[in-house]
Amino acid sequence: MPGPMRGPQGVTPKAKNFKKTTKKLIKDYLSKYKIAIAVVIIFAIGSTIFNIVGPKILGNATTEIFNGIVGKLSGGTGIDFSKVASILLTLLGFYIMSAIFGLIQGFTMTSVAQKLTYKLRNDIAVKLNKLPMKYFDKKTNGEVLSIVTNDIDTLSQNLNQSITQIITSICTLIGIIIMMLSISVVMTIISFVILPISVFIVKTIVKRSQKYFKRQQEYLGHVNGQVEEIYGGHTIVKAFNGEEAAIKEFKKANKELYTSGWKSQFLSGLMHPLMMFVGNLGYVAVSVVGGYLAINGTITVGNIQSFIQYNKRFTQPIEQIAQVSAMLQAMVAAAERIFEFLEEEEEVKEADNNIDTSKLKGNVEFKNVRFGYDEDRIIINDFSSKIKEGQKIAIVGPTGAGKTTMVKLLMRFYDVNSGEILVDGHNIKDFKRGDLRKMFGMVLQDTWLFGGTVKENIKYGNPDASDSEVIEAAKAAHVNHFIKTLPKGYNSVLNEESSNVSAGQKQLLTIARVILANPKILILDEATSSIDTRTELQIQSAMDNLMKGRTSFIIAHRLSTIKNADLILVMNHGDIVEQGTHEELLAKNGFYADLYNSQFDVEEAS
Repeated sequence: MPGPMRGPQGVTPKAKNFKKTTKKLIKDYLSKYKIAIAVVIIFAIGSTIFNIVGPKILGNATTEIFNGIVGKLSGGTGIDFSKVASILLTLLGFYIMSAIFGLIQGFTMTSVAQKLTYKLRNDIAVKLNKLPMKYFDKKTNGEVLSIVTNDIDTLSQNLNQSITQIITSICTLIGIIIMMLSISVVMTIISFVILPISVFIVKTIVKRSQKYFKRQQEYLGHVNGQVEEIYGGHTIVKAFNGEEAAIKEFKKANKELYTSGWKSQFLSGLMHPLMMFVGNLGYVAVSVVGGYLAINGTITVGNIQSFIQYNKRFTQPIEQIAQVSAMLQAMVAAAERIFEFLEEEEEVKEADNNIDTSKLKGNVEFKNVRFGYDEDRIIINDFSSKIKEGQKIAIVGPTGAGKTTMVKLLMRFYDVNSGEILVDGHNIKDFKRGDLRKMFGMVLQDTWLFGGTVKENIKYGNPDASDSEVIEAAKAAHVNHFIKTLPKGYNSVLNEESSNVSAGQKQLLTIARVILANPKILILDEATSSIDTRTELQIQSAMDNLMKGRTSFIIAHRLSTIKNADLILVMNHGDIVEQGTHEELLAKNGFYADLYNSQFDVEEAS
């Protein structure tokens, strides 16, 4: 039996508010295509009507042939082939019209579904760039990608199939009932008696198999998760001789999957033969009663043939409606998740001010900044500091002290709960986000390179840069030599050849990107963490040249790298506990001195 009662897809996701989501889908999206949908409905009904009339016409041909044969045996003229040919040509015409109508409604509905998908993908792409960072902190990458890919595809495919399917199924069911009643009321009643038996069988089997389908899905997730986990950490598994334990655990989950799998498939497999058996009983009953009625002259032989065909097709639209109901549930559930995403709270609206950032110098001031990712959990308390243009500011402190959070606030990835952050006297909230972020160049600990050429990656922050400028930036970052060793040099595609690029080389490429962007303010979040000592010295000299005349914020874990900073801000539990130069802080013999000495002792011991 087709549809949701076969296989693990039997567990259909349900919408939280089916009615509300359906209303929104129709009102906000489908209403724009109401003319096209009206065409779909009209042509779907027409296609169904032409198709339903077919068996009745074919029955007339059978009756004509039967009467001709009987007449021939009685000394008559025999079969009137011209009349049979006329009937068959009429039947062919009806089937051709049904096919044409079906093609028109199919093409129109596909067009509507694809246009809707196109619009939703555009809406989601726009929305992604308007969402605040806190949204992505609460959602995994997989959840967001699932909406963009799986939910959009589910909506598109099910919308394309379900609307036409439900129209044709309902029309077919009504049409078949009318045609059956027009042939014989008694035979129609016999067909209806079979229906409750079929429904009882379906409900019984679905009820018993559903729990096994759920278990099958659950253990399929366990098996896939374990394979992914073991594959991802196969080096550790081998290093600790964990192969046997992994195999044992896999066999246990696989056995459960096998048990639930064969039970669910066996039970669902019973559906078709049992339905066939009940259906055949119906055919026998209809044939016997039909034969009796034909002998009595109540109906013709052709009508019996037509009725049997209608009876055979009678359960198909019922099955299709059951299938469509599951498709509609999945479609509305997908639409609900898409709408929830599109209705997520966006970043605070940008200011209308047009501050000329080209004249700004890079003075930064934090005034009583207070911030927490959740309002009830404040992690930065009353942070204040003044940084002059061109200064090199190091931010240090233990893990979780709030170092990276400060630069995220500076670039308005998040807005402060209270207080102000000023750039040359202007509150950063008065800038347009794009203008503000153009002033900054950021090198993070986690490198990010997109699928494209080396040149495109370096030019990401300055698309108008010339090739010579790109090469100069790469030389300043000490990555030019490595790029030349790639098969196509600066035109090498990273997503295809990234296996040849080490973590340190990726870091150098991101540094070259920042150098080319030529920002006024630099943010370096442990920028040399993936680079060896020799390369680090080269980068440090290049970065020193880059930082001249620019305000620079350096987040560092290795305190030995920030000794020459103009100002060191020492953070702990979200507050600046000390500030000063390296020598001044050591002389205080406080928190920074303890942090530095403990790190120095560890490095000495190692």
